[in-house]
Amino acid sequence: MQSNQPAKASAVRVEGAPVKGPQKKWRAGVLGATGIVGQRLVNLLADHPWFALTEVAASERSSGRTYAEAVQWHLEAPIPEAARALIVKGLETDLDCDFVFSALDSSVAGSAEEDFARAGYPVVSNTRNHRMDPDVPLLIPEVNAAHLDAIPLQQKNRGYDTGFIVTNPNCSTAGLVLVLKPLADAFGLEKIFVVTLQAISGAGYPGVASMDIQGNVVPFISGEEEKMEAEPQKLLGKWDGSRFVDAGLGLSAHCNRVPVVDGHLECVSIGLKKIASLDEVREALRNFEVDAELASLPSAVRHPVIVLDEENRPQPRRDVNAGNGMAAVVGRVRECPLLDVKLALLSHNLVRGAAGAALLNAELLAARGFLKDRNLANRSADEALARR
Repeated sequence: MQSNQPAKASAVRVEGAPVKGPQKKWRAGVLGATGIVGQRLVNLLADHPWFALTEVAASERSSGRTYAEAVQWHLEAPIPEAARALIVKGLETDLDCDFVFSALDSSVAGSAEEDFARAGYPVVSNTRNHRMDPDVPLLIPEVNAAHLDAIPLQQKNRGYDTGFIVTNPNCSTAGLVLVLKPLADAFGLEKIFVVTLQAISGAGYPGVASMDIQGNVVPFISGEEEKMEAEPQKLLGKWDGSRFVDAGLGLSAHCNRVPVVDGHLECVSIGLKKIASLDEVREALRNFEVDAELASLPSAVRHPVIVLDEENRPQPRRDVNAGNGMAAVVGRVRECPLLDVKLALLSHNLVRGAAGAALLNAELLAARGFLKDRNLANRSADEALARR
């Protein structure tokens, strides 16, 4: 019998996992806070157990106004009360926070993120500008947490002190790689062919014109296919202590915009290095579970990949919010006559593919000691200067 219920994911905690929460909250700023992804970050930071939103920044036309006055709010949930009265700042590097999330437009993000990192702020970026930089981690914690080992070299190369840049992948890459990871570990990967059906919210606001998307499919998203073909190589590759070594996959992507609000659906064919039955593939996906460190992070889900048996799932309307939007939902696992196995996967492009991904990255950075109290650090620096 097929279920009409949405897919669910396990609770965030693994029994007995250590909780590495802070004694006091780290202060977070959001750059690009008035945009679609910025709004998601503001919403996700409300009542966060580890982080407190203390600064919002955006373009000069919003600067000086309260957040409630400046933002054109698009989420169903109301603006969090703690954010409403915050005064929107420009992109000056004197914000009263310990680290910043960047949801800036790519036209300004590159230099702005570097400025903040140079000024001592850890930058947790959702933008594309630095994803493929040779010393910047492109991070999915469940996939390549070890890539954070690149941060000290980045700081040395760029002359950063306490600042650095960490990025999360493109929204369509995020769900794909989350599903590929357990298959790579179990069987090895050779070739991937993926066709995406991507939601309109991925284009931001106002996004795709209604006359272009209503009753229509647009078989082109600028730069998307190139990102999907490049980013998995870095994500599934290795950090060897001095550089990132690509995974060496054969990968081809075709990306389409479809009239769905939230949720990217992807149809994927996969060539494996090791022969595996369909049952073994399903088992590898179902058994993919985070370790104790990741399980202690507030935004993590125990099983980030959910496998459904119904022949007509996953569906954006039913399954996009699985695991609070942080899980990838897989269905239609079957043999592929060209490669080895094919499947459909769904992920929430604004949560797992954007704001939620950045939040999880920040939580891992906090758990590993990369986030510091900037007030304390600045006070220590002032005291050191006074002693000279």
